[in-house]
Amino acid sequence: QLHLVESGGGLAQPGGSLTLSCVISGGTLDTYAIGWFRQVPGKEREGVSCISGRGGNTKYGDAVKGRFTISRDNAKNTVYLRMNSLEPEDAGTYYCASDFRLGGCSADSREYETWGQGIQVTISS
Repeated sequence: QLHLVESGGGLAQPGGSLTLSCVISGGTLDTYAIGWFRQVPGKEREGVSCISGRGGNTKYGDAVKGRFTISRDNAKNTVYLRMNSLEPEDAGTYYCASDFRLGGCSADSREYETWGQGIQVTISS
């Protein structure tokens, strides 16, 4: 059973940057795609980005393309989400999640079996 813990959230100014980390334990990391999702009250959970087990494939939601970068270091059991040029609309609770698969990654949150507890990102000047 995997266990995922997010960190790195907090307050950032519009135009600023944050890097979220997702530390994963309890499994062979390169057999799991990892996704980042976000949610604000009253809205559906939104796919932000995902990365395949060995990092060769990535996907981004339209709202974050060109601004966010996902990466992973399996030796450190960590997946990162670098968020640049932050906008007020990027605020929300960010979750990382794992999907047991041999290749690729899915933007569909229903594919993910295990989720972190979430971390808050606030964008304000």
